[in-house]
Amino acid sequence: MNDHEKINYVEFPSKDIEKTKIFFATVFGWSFVDYGPEYSAFANEGIDGGFFKSDLSVSTEAGSALIVFFSKDIEQTLSKIEAAGGSILKPMFAFPGGRRFHFGDPNGNEYAVWTDINA
Repeated sequence: MNDHEKINYVEFPSKDIEKTKIFFATVFGWSFVDYGPEYSAFANEGIDGGFFKSDLSVSTEAGSALIVFFSKDIEQTLSKIEAAGGSILKPMFAFPGGRRFHFGDPNGNEYAVWTDINA
């Protein structure tokens, strides 16, 4: 959906496009469309976007915006991230309204996962 003046697309740096695709396909079930060797796009994943070839990565310590995924089973999502080669950057913590953790993809990009279930 292309709503006037609404966030429509997001792009992330990727040191290794193939590793990125494998990681996100394995953990979240994403599929990709390649546009040459230095760009791969995804769609219908909450927001559309893509990964571009770059030696850079994004993190909150460097002032980047944080992309946050929602999970109905946060422990299972955490396990899938670790099994696919992701790293846990901030362990699970509680906050008013739920729990979350931060993880890094194989490129070092930082993301978070949250749930509204307290345990």
